[in-house]
Order: sequence, then structure tokens, then C-alpha cells
Amino acid sequence: MMAKRNAILALLTMLFSVGFWVNNTWMISDKPTYLLDLEDELIELNEQLISAQILASRVEEVYTLFEENLALSKQDSLADDASLPFMKNLMEMVNLHGITLLNIKPKPRVEKSKYIAAPYEVIMQCTYEQLGKFMSDLEKSPRLVTVDEFNVKNGIERIKSNASEMDLREQIIEIHLSTLTMVKSSIKVSV
Repeated sequence: MMAKRNAILALLTMLFSVGFWVNNTWMISDKPTYLLDLEDELIELNEQLISAQILASRVEEVYTLFEENLALSKQDSLADDASLPFMKNLMEMVNLHGITLLNIKPKPRVEKSKYIAAPYEVIMQCTYEQLGKFMSDLEKSPRLVTVDEFNVKNGIERIKSNASEMDLREQIIEIHLSTLTMVKSSIKVSV
């Protein structure tokens, strides 16, 4: 009797195992390849949608970027040396952060094939924290700006001559930066 019950149990276990395997193989098989291809395409289209949404939300910023930095020719007023709107913006940033501006000197512009660089030499006195905030605002400005070089003048003679710790917090910093103005190409592309 016990052997008969074990044989029935073994037979039922085998039947359930075969049934599970048949069901898994034929009824619940892997997705067809065209569905997998469609999933890959859907992932790619979602990425494109997200990119388009980001661009759509920043269209105004892109327009401002082109408006502020694209000259129709090398003689355009935007490409002039010592751009007054940039100088005004620079002064606002300096005043906002409490930086002491010691000197600002525009240099002659440098003409490249696709852009014009208008270099400036700025000498200011500020703390490192003020410098960091100034550089961050400079990066966010509507003009394309490159910082070519900056020097912090805090040599040993400065430390010896100043006894006050508060005087040592502010450094004299010389920054060489350039505004970049893209020049619209005169070559027409035929379609």
C-alpha cells in the first residue's frame, strides 16, 4: 500500500513537471523578436522625447544665446571692441558680490575664421568665495565668455608686509577673459 502510494505520488510529480515544462515552453515562451525590437525602439524614442522636452523648455535660453553672441558680419556692432553691454553686466556682477574692481582694460580683438574674441584684463580684490561666485555668474551670463588665465597675487612678500589676518583674506586677482562672438558664415548652402 505504501509502495503504491509512493508510485502514484512519483507519477503525479512527473506529470506536473512535464505539464509545467510544456506550459513554459509553448504557452509562456520568450517574446517574439519583433516585440523585443519594438521595445528597443520605444526606449530610443523615449530618450529623444526627453531631449526634445528639455530643448523645448530652454528654447528661450538658446534664442538669447544666439541673439547675444551671433554677429552677421565682422563689422557688426556686437563684434566691436569693449562691448558696453558686457562691461555693464560685468560691473553688475562685481558689485553684486562686493568685489573691489581695481582695473579693467579691454584689449584689441582677435579675429578667427568663425568667431571674434574680445579680450579683457580684469584686476580685482576679493576673497576666494567671492571669486567662485563671480566665476559662476560669469559662466551663467548670456555672453559666451572664456577665462583664458587668472593669477592670484599672494606672494610671500605680501604675507610679510600684512600683519592683519583680515587683510590676508582678500587677494588681488588678475583675470584674462574673452567674450566670443560667432560670425555668421557668408557661404550659402544649396538644397
